[in-house]
Amino acid sequence: MKIIKTQTLSGPNYWSIDVHNLIIIHLDLEKDNRYTHEIPDFCDGLCEILPNLTEPKYQDFLTNLKTGILMSDVVLQVALELQRLVGIPVDFGCTRPSSQPGVYRVIFEYKIAKAGRYVSRSALRLCHSLIDHGFYRETELRQDLEDLQEIFSEAQLGPTTEAIVQEAEARGIPWKELPARHVIQLGYGKKQRRIQSSQTDGTSILGIEFAGDKEGTKTLLDAARLPVPKGTVIDSLDDLEKAIDDIGGFPIVLKPLDGNHGRGITLDIQTWSEAENAYEMAKSESKIGTIIVERYYQGNDYRVLVVDGKVVAVAQRVPAHVIGDGRSNLIELVEETNLDPRRGSGHENMLTRIEIDRNSIDILKQQGYRLESIPKKGDICYLKATANLSTGGIAIDKTDEIHPENIWIAERVAQIIGLDIAGIDITAPDISRPLREVDGVIVEVNAAPGLRMHIHPNEGKSRNVAVPIVDMLYPPGTSSQIPITAITGTNGKTTTTRLIAHILKKTKKVVGFTTTDGTYIGDFLAEAGDNTGPQSATLILNDPTVELAVLEAARGGILRSGLGFNRCDVGVVLNVSEDHLGLQDINTVEEMAEVKSVVAKAASEYAVLNADDPLVVAMASQVKAKVAYFSLNADNPIISEHVAQGGVAAIYESGYLSFLKADQMIRVEQMANVPLTLRGLAPFMIANALAASLAAYVQGVTIEEISQALRTFQMSVEQTPGRMNLIPYQSFHVLLDYAHNRASFQAILEFVRNWPDGKRIGVVCAPGDRRPEDFTELGRLAAQMFERIIIKEDEDNRGSQRGEVAKYIEIGVKQENPDFDYEIILEEVQAIQTALGEATPGSLVVIFPEGVKKVLALLQSHNCP
Repeated sequence: MKIIKTQTLSGPNYWSIDVHNLIIIHLDLEKDNRYTHEIPDFCDGLCEILPNLTEPKYQDFLTNLKTGILMSDVVLQVALELQRLVGIPVDFGCTRPSSQPGVYRVIFEYKIAKAGRYVSRSALRLCHSLIDHGFYRETELRQDLEDLQEIFSEAQLGPTTEAIVQEAEARGIPWKELPARHVIQLGYGKKQRRIQSSQTDGTSILGIEFAGDKEGTKTLLDAARLPVPKGTVIDSLDDLEKAIDDIGGFPIVLKPLDGNHGRGITLDIQTWSEAENAYEMAKSESKIGTIIVERYYQGNDYRVLVVDGKVVAVAQRVPAHVIGDGRSNLIELVEETNLDPRRGSGHENMLTRIEIDRNSIDILKQQGYRLESIPKKGDICYLKATANLSTGGIAIDKTDEIHPENIWIAERVAQIIGLDIAGIDITAPDISRPLREVDGVIVEVNAAPGLRMHIHPNEGKSRNVAVPIVDMLYPPGTSSQIPITAITGTNGKTTTTRLIAHILKKTKKVVGFTTTDGTYIGDFLAEAGDNTGPQSATLILNDPTVELAVLEAARGGILRSGLGFNRCDVGVVLNVSEDHLGLQDINTVEEMAEVKSVVAKAASEYAVLNADDPLVVAMASQVKAKVAYFSLNADNPIISEHVAQGGVAAIYESGYLSFLKADQMIRVEQMANVPLTLRGLAPFMIANALAASLAAYVQGVTIEEISQALRTFQMSVEQTPGRMNLIPYQSFHVLLDYAHNRASFQAILEFVRNWPDGKRIGVVCAPGDRRPEDFTELGRLAAQMFERIIIKEDEDNRGSQRGEVAKYIEIGVKQENPDFDYEIILEEVQAIQTALGEATPGSLVVIFPEGVKKVLALLQSHNCP
């Protein structure tokens, strides 16, 4: 077996509309194209290595494994199980044969793309070992799982970020990690919000500065007559004695002014000797060398979380400690405590491992212990001076116990410092009594406070504090997503995309759109190129200036990578015809329709469908959104029935583009006034106008705005390059169009046949990655369209041999008319020059170019005839 190709999909896709993250491996079974029951000891070996597969929920797989399945199905289950073994929750998967004998597509869910790609290789290795040797070494499996766990850990969000993201997901808010500073974007375009841990894009930078300046914070709060510790700051040991006297003597606290996470803090200092040692430790943890000297206040350590001006949670924090059992020394007790599966490194788990350092030894010494000491059973031995969870502390929920006056104080503090999310540290004997009664004080105010202690307290009620945070970012009734219109179809996608964007611009909003010509934001080109895939969509949706998105979705991008966004408001499907068949295992027009239907299925408000195309009409039964139809036939029975049932539609009637709604017919614009339709002579362009206008109408764009946009949308090389660009040239006209399949040739044919004067000359070609029968059909249609044909080839033949495309087009021309006037000139420039030289006054020269810019330069050249 070997993997031929691996794909990573995101967003709704050909395989699933609901499961957005999928890995696809193209697996060549080679000599392993056998069923599992034919391989000695394979089933028993697999169950021994992965015993979870014998659980009742996998009974169907186990039964099939014993009766016989292909290795592609085994690789699928192993890839899913390896992810589950390291805590990655995945379930979805399937296998499908490809058009190549012995090659299968294995599709499975991932949460972390790197882990998904890793398990595809790991699953293959495991199956190979079982087939070839009858076993898989335990050390190899352990290494695979360790590697996966490392990938998982590296990719995991911190607990605070994860909590907010999970709440966003529960509300259908899309999110993405930006490529800098671990910032998370919630929502799309102008509706996006950003967070970094529990800091938001609305967090005041001044508030952050105050919170980081402990002395400045205390000064502000003291001026507001709020209870803060009595203290001062010093820069040298020489000033320490006077500072202690100024605050009333021992006991005191020393900590670095710029410290965090409890580093460098010493509490309850009782003697001068302890003070000197504590000063040196604080100094070593400070970058600026300034030390805070404060009176020590007896009491518990409380963290009060304030979000958007309201107290939402309170936790009592207890410093890292162990409890004696009368048998184990302190080192052994710490090791045993760290075995708790809830403890991990840093913030990755609910609790943090306890690390013994110099400060731990000093704290134990104050309690009369050494590391080798064996505490009595039940004795509590503290290992840290502060109660930070990051140093191994635990949390006890006290939200329901805080006194109303203390709530008022905490909310004032957050407002005074200027933080939308604030963690306020309070020392007090009892948070249920007013601070003024129990000599309680506000010790510190934290920007970006951790949420772990509130979401996963060791004791008490869990508080989903992500709820008020997301409520603050997106108050009820506020959308997190800008309106998205997605467009697909075999022909007309780019023109329709550009026209929809043009119409939506009439609403005075910033429109971002992607096409085969480039990605645009407002009136400017952001990125040139064929940009119809997820990366281009992400560029638009990540841009904070974009208010409306219009995204062209091509077949190739959907199959290679998925849509790349979670849903669209309006999904437009223009048509489905024979093109690109035989590529990416899409071999029939019905399969192609299934690919295109992804856009319709991803629509949440409206699916705009072509009522003249049966394959598109069939999609209506699969969509969750409301359906809106368009048709060139005013008497289309599908339209009549749809409108009678309360639906909305767009039709072409009596020369007008009109909307039908209930018992109303609303005429929007006469097609003769619409440049896109070439005075109403290009029916396929009328269809594009119907689709674009309807997509705008269902989004609330007014009739007047749609009409004005239709009249001002020009079919120019600037606005719609390569789409029916009719250019006056000398005494005749040149038409440039990217037509490259049967449907687009037929559409051009209707226009060319109506050309009134002169010769009809075609410079014909097709992309080289089509089937021979496709080229032949284009040759037949070209012979029906023109009086004279020059057959050329593109410079990029897309895998075809030089002259091969032209040969098959020639066959089609001869099939249609053995006596037809044609010539083969493979080089594009020479072919175009020949055609231009043969044109008579009033003629129409139709060029199917490889690139519009190149042809335009040729037309403008003085060397042209």
